[in-house]
Amino acid sequence: MRRRRTLLVVGAAIVVLAGGGAGAVMWRSAAPAKAPAAAATAAVTPRPARVQEVVLQPATQRMTLAGVVAPRIETNLGFRVNGKIIAREVDVGSRVVAGQVLARLDPNDLQLARDNAAAALSATEAEEARARADLERYAGLRGSAAYVAQTYDQRLSTANAARARLDQARAQLATAENNLSYAALMADAPGVITGLTMEVGQVVSAGQQVARLARTEELEIQVNIPEQRLGFVGAASDVAFDLWAQPGHSFKARLRELAPAADPATRTYAARFSLIERPPVAALGMTASLIVERRSDDKVAELPMTAIFQQGPNPAVWVVDRASNTVALRPVRVLRWRDDTAVISAGLSDGDLVVTAGVHKLEAGQRVTPRPAANTSLATSAADG
Repeated sequence: MRRRRTLLVVGAAIVVLAGGGAGAVMWRSAAPAKAPAAAATAAVTPRPARVQEVVLQPATQRMTLAGVVAPRIETNLGFRVNGKIIAREVDVGSRVVAGQVLARLDPNDLQLARDNAAAALSATEAEEARARADLERYAGLRGSAAYVAQTYDQRLSTANAARARLDQARAQLATAENNLSYAALMADAPGVITGLTMEVGQVVSAGQQVARLARTEELEIQVNIPEQRLGFVGAASDVAFDLWAQPGHSFKARLRELAPAADPATRTYAARFSLIERPPVAALGMTASLIVERRSDDKVAELPMTAIFQQGPNPAVWVVDRASNTVALRPVRVLRWRDDTAVISAGLSDGDLVVTAGVHKLEAGQRVTPRPAANTSLATSAADG
């Protein structure tokens, strides 16, 4: 009897274990039945995608040259008479206005020359007055026996000569006065003194350079163009520049002067560009970057760098089909890379919708919900999604 009870207990345990195992098997097999439905739901849910419409524009080539701000006119200054410098009123870097005195010569000799010319003029005026009076008195004898035509002609000639000497004396006095005024070297235009080669006590000759004045009313950008890029500058459609002292701001310029021959040492061509727009901070000697652009007949599109899907060495982009909102990978050709954009020269058409964020999370044929790039919130979700 005890043995039968033991067998019954063991049999019941086996039945329970068998039932529990079957239940476990049924539970495990029933649980994955929900997965296909979730996968199907995920497959049909469009993914938000930030997009940009392609706009084809004429291709623009760009070249950047380093240059400096320079004056259009820079003049060598010197005294117009000989003399000894007794005063220097400026230093290198001094800003001057038109008519300002830069230096002075000892005026003593020039003053003596002026006084001598004035005395000579007074004597000549007296001689001319006497000769004229003699002529008038003798002309009054016309018709009398004392009048001789030959004598009249001589006195007329003497009066004319005296008048000529008077004119000469007046001119000599004017020259002496001018020379006296030249003892002061003055700036003929507003500008900056960029060089000095004179000191007090130095004896200089007429025309000798003693100072250099850069006029600041008109500035230019001076650059040196490599010979292989000379044609690029000649066909430029737009020229701009920016200053290192004012980064992030561009200003317009235009070519004014191009050297006809290359520098024999550097093999570059000197060029000067006038400033159409003058930066307020522009000063002589500042470093500038000159940007020269040239347009061609080729059409290109500019896209954010995040739109490029790199397949090995071959770039591509995801293009959205407007009818089905599905994406397809399209190979493109990148003409050049910029700081944060890529210039596409082939592979796209005007009006194409290109995904610009989250491109590595897309698959061919996947449905998306296009969102314009201006929508920051959707763009963020597309990038993070």
